[in-house]
Amino acid sequence: MARFLMLLIPLIVTAGPYRYNCVACHQRRNLSLEALFFDYLLKYSSERRVKAALYSFIKHPTKKKAVASEDVIKREGLMPQTTLNDTDLRKAINTYWEKYKVFGKIR
Repeated sequence: MARFLMLLIPLIVTAGPYRYNCVACHQRRNLSLEALFFDYLLKYSSERRVKAALYSFIKHPTKKKAVASEDVIKREGLMPQTTLNDTDLRKAINTYWEKYKVFGKIR
């Protein structure tokens, strides 16, 4: 058992907070992180504002802060308040931004 845990811990740590928390939960709930990213980008328009809005919503989710549609909120509910510390939350948000940002990718 101890050997199994020794193998598992590095996988969890290297997965990072984005993959281990955000991706895992959104996959279970069948919610597109990419679609939500573009909803945030459409509403907040800049990297700084998108990241601030994500941080605020994830720390204290409310319907007013949500960018998901009413139908999604009715079907899935709001996400639970995060258990990530501020460092890991910011790391997850930065990873999310880097994965889906369009700036510098459009030719």
